Amino acid sequence: MKMARRVFFSFHYERDIWRASRVRNSWVTKPDREAAGFWDAAEWEEVKKKGDDAIKKWIRDQMNGTSVTVALIGTETAKRKYVQYEINHSWERGNGLIGVYIHNLKDKNGKRDCKGNDPFKALGYKGIRTYDWVNDDGYNNLGTWVEEAYKRAQQRVK
Repeated sequence: MKMARRVFFSFHYERDIWRASRVRNSWVTKPDREAAGFWDAAEWEEVKKKGDDAIKKWIRDQMNGTSVTVALIGTETAKRKYVQYEINHSWERGNGLIGVYIHNLKDKNGKRDCKGNDPFKALGYKGIRTYDWVNDDGYNNLGTWVEEAYKRAQQRVK
């Protein structure tokens, strides 16, 4: 039996919270969190605009105990300062990294969005795998993707 990984989800809060919530809560319909293949360590509702240093500290605190960071990629994600910080900090701490495009998920108004740029490429990272939540069946595959990212990170940090 594979072990569930603790995951940090990185996303553009204001624009993508609806889509991100659907991905983050996908474990709810599984028999238990273990079956989903990941644990979610973030409590994004707690994030308030307390200034740059406070936000970065909150991000670092939320990453404690995580082994994989999943960037939920929407239209503007690659341009977001805190997403960039989260990706860089994840790499530095040895977390596995993957990107999941969420633009094909419908928002609360039933609309899809435009595909955004790959934030890993924008930051100069190579070989970070990306998937499409809808087209690649993220509901059934996220746990596998997370586990693969964890294993790739273990190879990188050896």
